[in-house]
Amino acid sequence: MAISKVFVIGAGTMGNGIAQVSAQAGYSVTMSDIKDEFVKKGMDTISKSLDRGVKKGTMQESEKAAILARIKGTIDMKDAKDADLVIEAAPEILELKKSIFKQLDEICKPDAILATNTSSLPIGEIANSIKNPGRVIGIHFMNPVPVMKGVEIIPGRKTSEATLVASKEYIKKIGKESCEARDYAGFIVSRLVDALMNEAFYCVMDGNKPEEVDKAVKFCLNHPMGPLELCDLAGADVVMHGLETMYKEFGERLMPAPLLKNMVRSGDLGRKTNRGFYNYPQK
Repeated sequence: MAISKVFVIGAGTMGNGIAQVSAQAGYSVTMSDIKDEFVKKGMDTISKSLDRGVKKGTMQESEKAAILARIKGTIDMKDAKDADLVIEAAPEILELKKSIFKQLDEICKPDAILATNTSSLPIGEIANSIKNPGRVIGIHFMNPVPVMKGVEIIPGRKTSEATLVASKEYIKKIGKESCEARDYAGFIVSRLVDALMNEAFYCVMDGNKPEEVDKAVKFCLNHPMGPLELCDLAGADVVMHGLETMYKEFGERLMPAPLLKNMVRSGDLGRKTNRGFYNYPQK
């Protein structure tokens, strides 16, 4: 099952990152979204990301131009008809993802791999929305995609061996390391990091200062970023959605902390609202 053409659904933070690393590895890439302005913004982000490589001297202008030439933008899902691998990076809404996969099932060629970049939603349920669930797999990239080395790969119960092998080969070709996880809510990465963040929320509720919690994790556990800084970066609403998904599967031990719920209700979501555990100056 050879992959040469990659179709990415979503031109946001994750989608444009996936498009960039795929094009850098030599794949022909189409990046889609629901509006032209979203696609343009995604292309601009990729161009700026590549500019950093040019300024550092790790990339030539000619290489940047060649990478950008391998990426096409579209707002038409039907352009996925020739893709060998489709990677969906839409918002974390199960019904939305299932709807997208039903459309792809009608558009894509029968042997195309259909992958979802979900961080916590069930691969098996998404796969059951199409006629051949064997070609569905989870390929969960980390943020920021061009920088982070690891990629979770999550086969569902019905994912074929051929789909798994081809997906791992794709991850290897883009210069990443695959970490195979079982199809339970949160897989490995989100399950661990959300549990850490949730316990950090309780630490703050106990009276610890956010900056001291983050400092302890960074300097005592050698993490590059503290859990509360990470929550502000990801968005408190996104973190709560992940915890709620895992709470349904694992029970009380992953129930979102009351402080997190309070912050989401109050609109203190982190960097995107200029206030979370920390305050951020308005741009």
